[in-house]
Amino acid sequence: MKDRGLKKRQIGTVVSNRMDKTVVVSIERIVEHPVYKKYMRRRGKCVAHDAQNMCRIGDKVMIVETRPLSKTKRWRVREVLEKAL
Repeated sequence: MKDRGLKKRQIGTVVSNRMDKTVVVSIERIVEHPVYKKYMRRRGKCVAHDAQNMCRIGDKVMIVETRPLSKTKRWRVREVLEKAL
């Protein structure tokens, strides 16, 4: 049996939890401009499965890639790293 390899992991902030068992996570990364060499912030959003509905807006979470769960969900919440105030 072949190894499936490691699944990707991302750390981000929950920006929406209005859906049932689903959260939207904003992932921020810093990239260097190819010409001007200035560092810029880039943001992306991922839709993740939250089975226990435990995430709130502002929580810092770790998400891990998984099989497609719906049209847009390809990530699953692995753990909540920090709770929002």
